[in-house]
Amino acid sequence: MARFTTSDGLSLHYEGQGDGPAVLCLAGLTRNIADFTYLVPHLPEHRVIRMDYRGRGQSEYAKDYMSYNILREGQDAIELMDHLGLERVTLMGTSRGGLIAMALSVTHPGRLNGVILNDIGPEVTDLGIQRIMEYVGKEPPFANLNEAALALQAGFAASFPDVPAARWREQAAFMWTDKPGGGVGLRYDAKLRDALIGQAGVGDVPDLWQLFDGLKDLPLATIRGANSDLFASDTFDKMARRHPDMIGVTVPNRGHVPFLDEPEALSAIHQLLEKIK
Repeated sequence: MARFTTSDGLSLHYEGQGDGPAVLCLAGLTRNIADFTYLVPHLPEHRVIRMDYRGRGQSEYAKDYMSYNILREGQDAIELMDHLGLERVTLMGTSRGGLIAMALSVTHPGRLNGVILNDIGPEVTDLGIQRIMEYVGKEPPFANLNEAALALQAGFAASFPDVPAARWREQAAFMWTDKPGGGVGLRYDAKLRDALIGQAGVGDVPDLWQLFDGLKDLPLATIRGANSDLFASDTFDKMARRHPDMIGVTVPNRGHVPFLDEPEALSAIHQLLEKIK
């Protein structure tokens, strides 16, 4: 386990495996470095670095929960690169991580070799946002992780129809933790919900398509779950027209988000990494 301290004094957790060109992995909104558990073994020729955002996983929680925002989290990623002495990385962004990648393509374009987006684009559906706000910041109503895994399997049966029970049990442990007194706890700061509500109330929302256009001169791969409720197929198609060189794949039998060890996802990832050797 490794840690570094941000410019505003937070201790953040990260892990790194392997040698070679650096791939920096940024996870989903409420998630942590475990998001990339199934990807790491498939990148033996790369240095894979995974960071827990502030307030997530094993990183320190912020006193100012409004610092849970894309620009600050992007700055944390740059500061991790500086800490590790990395001038440039390929950025692998799942969901929230992909939005951060788009922002960094505008604010720090010289630090990126290329970008891989996992089930995220410059538009997100109202249905997906509604689903997220139904759970974010709330402890799940399960007695233990085994019960949580069964609920995951049942809840995602339509969008992830071929995922075995064992993987859902692993996923439950990635997302939550058994509390000593019983019940299941969050692996992130519940005030993330307050941050989302507060930022939405400000109303100063950036044009994500302008951020996406920051990727126009970078090698780009985009992975979409065929059953995603957050990343619509027409947005995926519009991105391909706007970035004609984009490597784009759709992963069957996956919703939001693919696990990244699916053949289609790995094909896109390896194609992108080959382009920037």
